[in-house]
Amino acid sequence: MQKIVTDDLDALLDSLPPHISEPLSEFGNRGELMEVVMDLGRQPEARYLNNEAVLSSKEVTIEDIEFVVRRISAFGADNRAGIERTLHRISAIRNRKGRIVGLSCRVGRAVFGSIDLIADLIESGRSILLLGRPGVGKTTMLREVARVLADDLRKRVIIVDTSNEIGGDGDIPHPAIGRARRMQVPTPAMQHAVMIEAVENHMPKIIVIDEIGTELEAQAARTIAERGVQLVGTAHGNTLDNLMMNPTLSDLIGGIQTVTLSDEEARRRGTQKSILERKAPPTFNVVVEIKNWGRVAIQPDVAAMVDALLRGHFIPVEERWFENGAVKREKTLPYAGTETVPAPRPAGVNGSKKILPYGINRARLEEGIRKVGVPARIVNNLDEADMVMTSKSQYRRKSQLLRDAENAGIPVYVIRSDRVSQMEQGLANIYRLHEEPDSVAGALREAEDAIEEIRHSGKSVELSPQNAFVRRLQHQLALKYNLSTRSTGKAPRRRVRIFPTDAETG
Repeated sequence: MQKIVTDDLDALLDSLPPHISEPLSEFGNRGELMEVVMDLGRQPEARYLNNEAVLSSKEVTIEDIEFVVRRISAFGADNRAGIERTLHRISAIRNRKGRIVGLSCRVGRAVFGSIDLIADLIESGRSILLLGRPGVGKTTMLREVARVLADDLRKRVIIVDTSNEIGGDGDIPHPAIGRARRMQVPTPAMQHAVMIEAVENHMPKIIVIDEIGTELEAQAARTIAERGVQLVGTAHGNTLDNLMMNPTLSDLIGGIQTVTLSDEEARRRGTQKSILERKAPPTFNVVVEIKNWGRVAIQPDVAAMVDALLRGHFIPVEERWFENGAVKREKTLPYAGTETVPAPRPAGVNGSKKILPYGINRARLEEGIRKVGVPARIVNNLDEADMVMTSKSQYRRKSQLLRDAENAGIPVYVIRSDRVSQMEQGLANIYRLHEEPDSVAGALREAEDAIEEIRHSGKSVELSPQNAFVRRLQHQLALKYNLSTRSTGKAPRRRVRIFPTDAETG
């Protein structure tokens, strides 16, 4: 793979006050510059890929900020501006009166040849969702995807460009998007409307969208996909798990709903009565999690992956990375507490595992292994372990041993508490003996038990604290039994209280 990078960096430097831009020219490592930060009353900083540097001993003044503002385009409703015919983005921080008191000047780069890792997926015609943490290169890859589809594959491509990050600032798009057409969005709140307008007015074969972040945008994406248009986009979230737990965006991967089974069906499946299921076909067929600039994890069948995760199963994903100019591939397995671990050998997940208990009772874990009847043995040090089992409270402390385990690629399985029942549930999930993952299924079991108690006692019951996604499922479950609910407390202690139908909920 040969990458060609263009960054128009001189245009950005010309927009900065001399006492800030001159040190940047002297430092030399321009290719790793990510952004320049200017906050009123503080020293200006340059942020690089792996470090930061102070650019001037002088504090940033209002005159410095105004110097930049005069040389860039007008700020939009999202407090973002740019420099015409470049990919740079300048974001403003304002005080209560609306005056700009800080600027983040982010370097925009076009990287030609950056999609070799996923070229086969782009050519397949399937809709692709790119995920990853901020700054990992999602927009850069999206821009190159648009160019390749438009120029190399001669497709009709339209970019819905909310903040001009993909096609650059100004009326004439940056050459990095090739022949792809670009529709600008007046305000972020209008992105969903422009997405639909693009399909209805301009007959694209492919629509490229950056930063799907609202329910209306998710609905618009589904509408577009149902009309047979290929979608390539990014969304707020680092992993597929993030989207599954996000009630606003979960529709992108099919949506999640609570289903109550009959007693007979629950017995047949060997599950509790309340289970989680995917609501609809996913809007995006493929998810690409961008780990860093040269490594991705690909989930080629989102529907199958979501269904498996809801049942506590794990489907291997394909990791790809560059090594000596070539694309390397390896099957990996999503796992609790870590990003990925090596995929299992042909013996499968039922092979014997060596477990290191950390911060949990060893004797209780041994009892849990005996009760569940799985092939596992306990070891005393990390070098021997296939995995580490710890409690949620221990995991939050991020001790050195847990950090060492994750750095070494040893999976860390987190259970809710140091109880035999929790260890049994954890072992069952690891060995795929149950259909639901522990955290969500346990919360639904708790809600189901509370509903049963309320129907007998007539008194309200307060559930354990949960995140917003799980609370929503608990509310839905209670509603099916015609019971009232209310969320109380503040995160992370926010929880659901369930009331009898005739109770006063306030």
